[in-house]
Amino acid sequence: MRTIRFTFVTIAVLLFFLTPSLAQAAAATKIGVIDIQKVLKESKAGKKARENIEKKGKSLEKSLKEKGAAIEKLKKKLEAEAMVMSKEKREDRERDFRIKINDFKMLEKKYAKDFQKYKNEVLKEIQKQVFKVVQDIGKKEGYTLIVDKGVLLYASDAVDMTDLLIKEFNRKR
Repeated sequence: MRTIRFTFVTIAVLLFFLTPSLAQAAAATKIGVIDIQKVLKESKAGKKARENIEKKGKSLEKSLKEKGAAIEKLKKKLEAEAMVMSKEKREDRERDFRIKINDFKMLEKKYAKDFQKYKNEVLKEIQKQVFKVVQDIGKKEGYTLIVDKGVLLYASDAVDMTDLLIKEFNRKR
């Protein structure tokens, strides 16, 4: 109980002495807020990256659909011929079919993993470029702190510099 009271008193005293210096520091602080998602959505480089990601996704999806259609065709053929095949031949074909299904599922997982990796790499590169521009603006305009809107609970529109960032990012790209 004494430790809690002592800790509380210590914190109160520290806050009492630090409050004036914090107020002075806040007066000289220039804070900016950016919406990185808006930058990725509205900047030229972000739009181009999204187009490339969509193109890659559609390409992988098309490839999977073709392979899936081939498996479906094989399934129908197997079902149609199952009655006239010998038991051994039918079991061999069914085993081959199960192998093809498993291969397809593994390919599907691989494509999903590859696509996610590609998407992350593209977005990471864009973000790196955006952060460079943010740092340039911060230094040039005298900002003390620039944060992403995604981590804030509230920020006034007066500190939002997303449109400025998009303009500068498009200009530098």
